[in-house]
Amino acid sequence: LDSLLQENILTMAPRYEICVGLEKGHKTTKNTLKTKPSKSKGKLTKHNKFVRDLIREVVGFAPYERRAQELLRIGKEKRCLKFLKKRIGSFDLAKKKREEMQAILQAMRKKQ
Repeated sequence: LDSLLQENILTMAPRYEICVGLEKGHKTTKNTLKTKPSKSKGKLTKHNKFVRDLIREVVGFAPYERRAQELLRIGKEKRCLKFLKKRIGSFDLAKKKREEMQAILQAMRKKQ
């Protein structure tokens, strides 16, 4: 299949500078740019992880997070998801937060 596609590409008409169509205008070469620093924003680094863990240890949990943990302890996962959805505002972020809370509860159980 690949060889057929390559043959088809080779037999296609050559590209010219024309003034209409998708490829209109002067033939140019793509300019390869360095990646912008903004592309790496929000990336989890070792330092970021350390700082977040330290803050979590010092500050603790928000009241809504404690309530979510309580709901998970008594086995009401769906109610917990609905509660987090209402507080956070996004379903995907609520699912992520619920997973995080479950992981924290498991770690607490493991410690004991």
